[in-house]
Amino acid sequence: MDSLAAAPGTGPATSPLPILRKPRPAAKFQDLPADRTLVMGILNVTPDSFSDGGAHATPDTAIAAGLRMFYAGADIIDVGGESTRPGATAVGVDEEQRRVLPVIEALVKAGALVSIDTTHAVTAAAALKAGAAIINDVSGLTMEPEMAELAARTKVPYILTHRRGDASTMNSLTDYRDVAGEVVTELAGVRDKLYAAGVTPEQIIVDPGLGFAKNEVQNWELLQHLDVLQAMGHKVLVAGSRKRFLGSLLTVAGKAAQPVERDAATAAVTAISAYRGAWAVRVHDVGASLDAVKVAARMVPPTRPATAAAADAGTN
Repeated sequence: MDSLAAAPGTGPATSPLPILRKPRPAAKFQDLPADRTLVMGILNVTPDSFSDGGAHATPDTAIAAGLRMFYAGADIIDVGGESTRPGATAVGVDEEQRRVLPVIEALVKAGALVSIDTTHAVTAAAALKAGAAIINDVSGLTMEPEMAELAARTKVPYILTHRRGDASTMNSLTDYRDVAGEVVTELAGVRDKLYAAGVTPEQIIVDPGLGFAKNEVQNWELLQHLDVLQAMGHKVLVAGSRKRFLGSLLTVAGKAAQPVERDAATAAVTAISAYRGAWAVRVHDVGASLDAVKVAARMVPPTRPATAAAADAGTN
């Protein structure tokens, strides 16, 4: 693993571009670790991110942050150029691509596996051309049906997120009788559209959409019923990092914890999700969650040949 000391921002250079290492072979989805839950690092190239207030709003600062995540051990780096938080203002695809494409190209050259966080098919297509390997569509196919055709044509993994409404309406669409059951039913309906377009079951990763048209109680219910989502037969991604329901849980003297104060709680959610078999977690603090998934993996030993287990026992 490369030393963090060589990452941009840790030496005299003021821009990450001049000190990028020699390009490496592009990382491949099929080579991701299979013996633990994966850690996807969140990289928001936006001026209005709820979690960091726009700390990585320029390509240079975003590349530097992405490389730090990569050298810290992130399995995937999820790059987004448009905030998807409730109430966020939409941006045009030209601006979105101006933000994300240089970042994706630089991270891929460094050897990172990159996903593109977008609701726009044209941006997803441009990102894949720049080297991204996964489409993360948090709209759940509700904004641009062309996403299904793109995923089918390119055969890349597609993250299907549950969401009702859009950034301006989702907070009013939290009426569920059985949140886990209804989320699965609605995801299955979108999945049928993906299948009809030619997307294969192996490409689909499901995300319950914590915080998207769910209130605090419903978010916790979904985390408690990950098995219901897993019964769909797809990989499950949990994306609860720094979200409002964690801030509410950590309220002190009537004041909810701020986003940057929620990383320890996020790591706890990571450990629980990993223990319950989540394929990956999407987080801001890569190091803490990487530690958490390693602990969870030790609690649930993988199935191995008896000879390997005996050899390990002899060294402990």
